[in-house]
Amino acid sequence: MNIKDLRPRTGDGRKVYIETYGCQMNVGDSEIVLSILQDEGYVYTARIDEADIILVNTCSVRDNAEQRIWGRLQEFKQYKKRKPGLLIGVLGCMAERLREQLLEKERSVDIVAGPDAYRDLPNLVRTATSGGHGVNVQLSREETYAEISPVRLDQNGVSAFIAIMRGCNNMCAYCVVPYTRGRERSRDPKTILHEARELFEAGYREVTLLGQNVNSYAWECEDGSRVDFPTLLRLVAEIDPRLRVRFATSHPKDLSDKLLEVMAAMPNLCRSIHLPAQSGSTRMLALMNRKYTREWYLDRIAAIRRYLPDCAITTDLIAGFCTETEEDHQATLSLMREVGYDFAYMFKYSVRPDTKAARTMEDDVPDEVKTARLTQIINLQNELSLESNRRDVGKRFEVLIEGVSKRSEQQLFGRTSQNKVVVFDRGDHTPGEYVTVEVTDCSSATLMGHLVEK
Repeated sequence: MNIKDLRPRTGDGRKVYIETYGCQMNVGDSEIVLSILQDEGYVYTARIDEADIILVNTCSVRDNAEQRIWGRLQEFKQYKKRKPGLLIGVLGCMAERLREQLLEKERSVDIVAGPDAYRDLPNLVRTATSGGHGVNVQLSREETYAEISPVRLDQNGVSAFIAIMRGCNNMCAYCVVPYTRGRERSRDPKTILHEARELFEAGYREVTLLGQNVNSYAWECEDGSRVDFPTLLRLVAEIDPRLRVRFATSHPKDLSDKLLEVMAAMPNLCRSIHLPAQSGSTRMLALMNRKYTREWYLDRIAAIRRYLPDCAITTDLIAGFCTETEEDHQATLSLMREVGYDFAYMFKYSVRPDTKAARTMEDDVPDEVKTARLTQIINLQNELSLESNRRDVGKRFEVLIEGVSKRSEQQLFGRTSQNKVVVFDRGDHTPGEYVTVEVTDCSSATLMGHLVEK
């Protein structure tokens, strides 16, 4: 098997173009969609003007994402005018949440498919081709697409995503995911291991196991035994020591010492944990229904430091959730300083329809206050990221090469186990190789270094 076996099929045939917005789960879903359509004889195109079907895989987590997609649908109309018979489909979370608006507001939309309806896409396409609307937004309690081998849309042939579960049971007050992706269900570990082996044999050297909360992964085997997430992580890592394994995302309430023990025992389990805090205020965490306190969160940080001293910790933070006071905001800033995050995804709160916050709380923090607080969070994180990278100057890291630097074809870039990007002179190396790099300089976002011959 080689990398091309997992690549999109191109050439003659009806052509499918896919745009993906939002999280890594959506990237994986787009690869499943393409696999399903390829089995029906469709081929992939990266050029929208060649497409017979334009699919946009959508995100509803934040209002900005939805507004971008509404604007994109307006732009798609020009292609429909030029090419009679062109079909436009909306997939994913926005399709699930806004089915009626999509069909009424956007007459150009022919197909609407929710995250659990992708197996039905060939039928939906046939319905749309016949002049109707192909619509299926039915949520499922069982669907995991377990046996479908995704068609890999990544550019480097080095790293890939593997979805190990779907849906979410946590019901955070601000989050729309349980309503658009349904209840939590785990995927058969045998199919996960098969997919990981297939990727390794095809030349991939890194996989990221995906779930809304990977720590709650659970599968009951036919013999009555159970596979939890630490066990699954160990099984994937045992495929080959040359295969790096990452995961996202961990919920702080479920991050166990057992998981950290497994990570500490296996060098190819990457030293990087994404642990969304959302707020540093226990009062805000209770309102958000996060099911942990500031003290619990810091206990989990201490456990990570104890088992994995060289582990990078990243997070998500929300500015301006309902009733947030200046004291609450300062608690978030102090948490950032205490943890010393290596990186963070930072957002201004926006109301999502149908969530608990939308139903029962008032979005009462003025927008200008949200913006000011978010700016402070971003500025502080830039300082913390720079401090973190400066601590790496002079150190040597094993780097998995991912590709050619955007700035110079004479340089390559890759990532450390801590998921930090490193740029260095290429020498005679190629993507997919492991090299040792000594860090000589940095910015807040990137490490720079030189190769060290072993």
